[in-house]
Amino acid sequence: MLSTILKVVGVLAAIAVLIYLVTAILAWRYQDRMAFPAPRSPLPNPETLGIHDGRRIALVTSDGVALQGWYLPPNPLPAAGSTAPGLIWFYGNMETIEGIAPILQRFRPVGTGMMVLDYRGYGSSAGEPTEEGVYRDAEAAWDYMVAQSEIDSTRIGVYGRSIGSAVALYLATERPVRVVILDSPFSSGRDMAEQHYSFLPLSLMRLSLDNTRRAEQLTVPLLVFHGAEDRIAPVQMGHAVARAGRADTIIEIPGAGHNDTYAVGGDMYLRHFLDFLEENL
Repeated sequence: MLSTILKVVGVLAAIAVLIYLVTAILAWRYQDRMAFPAPRSPLPNPETLGIHDGRRIALVTSDGVALQGWYLPPNPLPAAGSTAPGLIWFYGNMETIEGIAPILQRFRPVGTGMMVLDYRGYGSSAGEPTEEGVYRDAEAAWDYMVAQSEIDSTRIGVYGRSIGSAVALYLATERPVRVVILDSPFSSGRDMAEQHYSFLPLSLMRLSLDNTRRAEQLTVPLLVFHGAEDRIAPVQMGHAVARAGRADTIIEIPGAGHNDTYAVGGDMYLRHFLDFLEENL
């Protein structure tokens, strides 16, 4: 009887070890997909959503990936011989331009050019998303924005939400970005792995996404928004990024989680967002 029990226990233990090993292998192999789920959706024409001066854009990254996006010129346009500031928007990992179109319309700053790309693999853009790949996407966005004759290339800011915070901080440390706004930033990929997959060894983590380290390199104004009840990237991570980047302020939004900061923050969020840009961009 005892020997039978021991055999069953041994079999169950072997199965558990096998399941753990398979899980670890899958986590190592597919962590890009876990970080970048890449939802697909058609890219609407801005005009069909009431943004009559916006336009769809298509560009190719330095590694040859075709991206789709929107460019919304400054409204009103600057006077002849003058230029206006610009803002590049990097959204979260389950978003697309189609999904956040109402937010883009509401948060569009007066007199500021605005652009947003669907990352590679997202929306209607080609390719498969990876950490290095979305950094190439950010560089392509920058190149497009500075090429617009109505945009002052010394007055371009970046906004990044969730996974977009890593993309925004990358660009802010690689290009002469004027201001940085982050929403729900995580401190690093390793910290997120430890937060959600603590049963797996951190040595499996290939992605860096080190927002804290990049924030330490910032020399420009930084504003951080974070939901006080965030269970995906806890608010302590937002504070860590804010401290590292010597943020002007961090706006904690009571009652907000990771994906509802716009809705819960409401007019307060929008006011801080626009005031910060007006003062610093």
